[in-house]
Amino acid sequence: MVKDCSTDTVARAVREYEGVTRKREIGDMIRSLRIESPDVIASFGEDAAVIRHNAEDALLLAADGIWSRLMEADPFWAGYCAVLVNVHDIAAMGGRPVAMVDVLSATNDHIRDEVTRGMVTASAQFGVPIVGGHLHPETPYSVVDLAILGTARMDQLIFSNTAEEGDVVVAAIDLDGRVHPSCSFNWDSVTMKSAETVRAQIRVMEDLGKERLVTAGKDISNPGVIGTLGMLLEVSGKGAVIDLEAIPRPDLSALGLPFEQWVRMYPGMGFILTVRPENVEEVCRRFDDVGITATAIGEVDGTGRLSVRYLGRETQVFDLDQDGIMGIFSDGGACR
Repeated sequence: MVKDCSTDTVARAVREYEGVTRKREIGDMIRSLRIESPDVIASFGEDAAVIRHNAEDALLLAADGIWSRLMEADPFWAGYCAVLVNVHDIAAMGGRPVAMVDVLSATNDHIRDEVTRGMVTASAQFGVPIVGGHLHPETPYSVVDLAILGTARMDQLIFSNTAEEGDVVVAAIDLDGRVHPSCSFNWDSVTMKSAETVRAQIRVMEDLGKERLVTAGKDISNPGVIGTLGMLLEVSGKGAVIDLEAIPRPDLSALGLPFEQWVRMYPGMGFILTVRPENVEEVCRRFDDVGITATAIGEVDGTGRLSVRYLGRETQVFDLDQDGIMGIFSDGGACR
């Protein structure tokens, strides 16, 4: 059971979490930056931009940065995560990562070397090379950002804004891990795994895209499992009710973790998906085969609101039609 937990506590914790609230300015940025292009199939609101390459193939382009507080706490882990989050972005789209470039600003040589060591470790583990970038030495701050290129067939792409009413919400998380010692909101399920294991886990999304077994998907990022689902629903113009008891989780009592912290954590390997009911069992089996726990946690509806349910009580987390998380309203023009 989910112990010592209420829907109100979880809803408030997720809604007020910095990993969620800092997404709010995305909408304003989109309105400032968006330029139409006939070869851009998808852009803002997706995990990666989709650029038509030819009649059958697409290029995927994404970039991500690491919170400065993580750089200060553990520059090796920050460098590792800079690679990890970008690889996830390509995988979430049903694509295959090809190569990365980085931009690194470092206050001193120690931070530079540790961030680089983290990036190289993850790059080798996932088999995605770092092929260039830019270095700002001796800056008054330390920041690392990476951009990644991926590929996918046009007919295997997985988007965020294509969830449909009646779809089942599936959460897939590798529970074989640890709370990272440098960040209590990071669940590390990757650094201790073999290259063979993590690459097989990433390839599941590509296979699901090829076989059209999911209707929409995102990798679980800083907003956590509930916040990430909210972002998916926002761009899809949908809502959902999810069962807190069904969310995959390790033995939280043994770890001394409150449930409301678990649902806000960034998992080393995790995805949130929407799936037609007839495909749920097969999708969960595919993840189970590579050591990822996947379960149905709710259902997509047309309310435009995301709510959580536990022991017969239901509480709204987000009114996505009114407020949203990213400030992207599903008028069809924000993402595609």
